[in-house]
Amino acid sequence: MIIEYGSLDLNAIAKRWWMLAVRGVAAVCFGVLAIAWPGISLLALVLLWGAYALLDGTAAIALSIRAGKEGRRWGWLLFEGIIGVAAAFFTALSPGITAFALLMLIAAWAVLTGIAEIASAIALRRVIRGEWLLAASGVLSIAFGVLTAMFPRAGALTLVTFIGAYAIVFGLLLTVLGFRVRSVAHREDQMLVGPTPRHA
Repeated sequence: MIIEYGSLDLNAIAKRWWMLAVRGVAAVCFGVLAIAWPGISLLALVLLWGAYALLDGTAAIALSIRAGKEGRRWGWLLFEGIIGVAAAFFTALSPGITAFALLMLIAAWAVLTGIAEIASAIALRRVIRGEWLLAASGVLSIAFGVLTAMFPRAGALTLVTFIGAYAIVFGLLLTVLGFRVRSVAHREDQMLVGPTPRHA
């Protein structure tokens, strides 16, 4: 079954619902580790966040490439993925980064990611009803990035907790969106096929 709306179709998105879920679960895991590890060193935080950014960016790029092969326009998702991978490589090449530089990097990544997610949500608004989850994660990312840039001198424990809480909420939104896309597509398929005929 394929339901087309302009350059997007529900079937193409639904096939990759698990990629959205993977991104969400990765964010939640990062957030939980950051909060549960209050004495985390700067180097450990850099490596942990870099690993998360790499996984998130790779999943976003894979999703956009698969959609692109089917003639869909997911440029904003590709942009989001590239930003994540670039940020991950930057942290890997600069393990001695200062706390201030790391915060600025995370803030910039969050803002750019938020913009891309809001743009993707606008493109999805006619395809699924759960697009507000993606838009909400985008708004959350932008707000997080702006607040982080405005208060870079907050205490280390406060910043780590703030970053962890953001990652958990962000991850939950993406995970719920992934399963919502899957359920919507499954329901549409059932409507198309109809009830299973009963044999006498």
